[in-house]
Amino acid sequence: MSQPKTLFDKIWDAHIVKQKEGHPDVFYIDRHFIHEVTSPQAFEGLRKRGVKVFNPARTTAVPDHNVPTIDQHLPIKEALSRHQVETLRKNTEEFGVTLYDLGHPYQGIVHIVGPELGLTLPGMTIVCGDSHTSTHGAFGTIAFGIGTSEVEQVLSTQCILQYRPKTMKIEINGKLGKGVVAKDIILYVISKISASGATGYFVEYAGDAIRNLSMEARMTICNMSIEMGARGGLIAPDQITFDYIKGRKFAPQGADYDKKVAEWKQLKTDEGAKYDEVLTFDAADIAPMITYGTNPGMGIKVTDRIPTAAELKDISEQTSFNKSLEYMGLEEGTQLLGKPVDYVFIGSCTNARIEDLRLVAEIVKGKKKAENVEVWVVPGSKQVEEQARKEGLDKIFEEAGFQLRQPGCSACLAMNEDKIPAGKYCISTSNRNFEGRQGPKSRTFLASPLSAAAAAITGKVTDVRSIV
Repeated sequence: MSQPKTLFDKIWDAHIVKQKEGHPDVFYIDRHFIHEVTSPQAFEGLRKRGVKVFNPARTTAVPDHNVPTIDQHLPIKEALSRHQVETLRKNTEEFGVTLYDLGHPYQGIVHIVGPELGLTLPGMTIVCGDSHTSTHGAFGTIAFGIGTSEVEQVLSTQCILQYRPKTMKIEINGKLGKGVVAKDIILYVISKISASGATGYFVEYAGDAIRNLSMEARMTICNMSIEMGARGGLIAPDQITFDYIKGRKFAPQGADYDKKVAEWKQLKTDEGAKYDEVLTFDAADIAPMITYGTNPGMGIKVTDRIPTAAELKDISEQTSFNKSLEYMGLEEGTQLLGKPVDYVFIGSCTNARIEDLRLVAEIVKGKKKAENVEVWVVPGSKQVEEQARKEGLDKIFEEAGFQLRQPGCSACLAMNEDKIPAGKYCISTSNRNFEGRQGPKSRTFLASPLSAAAAAITGKVTDVRSIV
């Protein structure tokens, strides 16, 4: 009888092309996504070597990091951004790769576009020169970010050299409380295990609290696996997954779809399979979360106070803890609740799907934003933008004084024109709160779309449970 396997091991083993003791596996990649920032040098490498793209049909390109989110029909103003987007156009045309350019109905953030088009399917291996490729793991895939030299490897061979990571299961059971959504779950987990707590592991999320989430919520969870040091994260596909995929543009159709679902139903961890590490959490303990520092592990329940240096589990963290608080202009032992904010950013590959925008609209309908706050709502794709307009969400945002912009990574990483000014506080639905991430000397609190909406209305850090 064969050894019971984890879901991760099943997918990994099915994609090994060549294996040799003491060496990385030659690992086959089903789907390769590229964008304008990490692909130029890879294409230049192909050009210098006189090599073609091995299988252009398995690579999909989209500009997202550098694109403006206002007036996308006009030439890009920032010279570097314009150059990168133009280079992507030139490279994809020369090498025969599909590009969903600005103005195309499928353009958007790469990790939102793949799933909504049905390009991301269970059992696949997926890579992109972007750390948040782990998002696609929500479908039961092995999906991870790669470097530029590896982008060139995949373009030229459709394979990559990889050592097999260890496996971790994070199980969350029980019922989520009022005002708690997927972003709170993952911020809670990272706050418990730290920003490096899953380093070297690939994480499988399990338990009924995970199984009861929608696909879009599962994508939020997997998206931030990288923020606890993991190589990636995945969730076993189920009926919720299959229903989401059905009828999407590039998904299998008709009898092919039924055949695929039968295959996908086998994608689960076997009874008795062993993980290298298992962690369990109780959903009832999770509350609306917010970060206070400069890495995603520095998070607290919104009603808690910032810890003191003396309370840290690891004394070696004290220096970086104090440096973080100094950068953020905060004091240890104090509460964030009631702290005034200047900007609210609702967007990014973590929280810019239609469900996220609906959550925000529910809170703000019939209300106005606080005068001291500027609010940007940046949909994750043209399809999300169109759907939001179709449902009248644009009117709700407009009446509340929010700016609904055009798709792109926007203020998540400020490689474009959407920057938070120095010293200003931003409640952000994105995934990283590093120093200067949203603009030089900007200060970021990570939170859920619900908490961001609450702050937009009140002008300060607010417990969303007090207004719903």
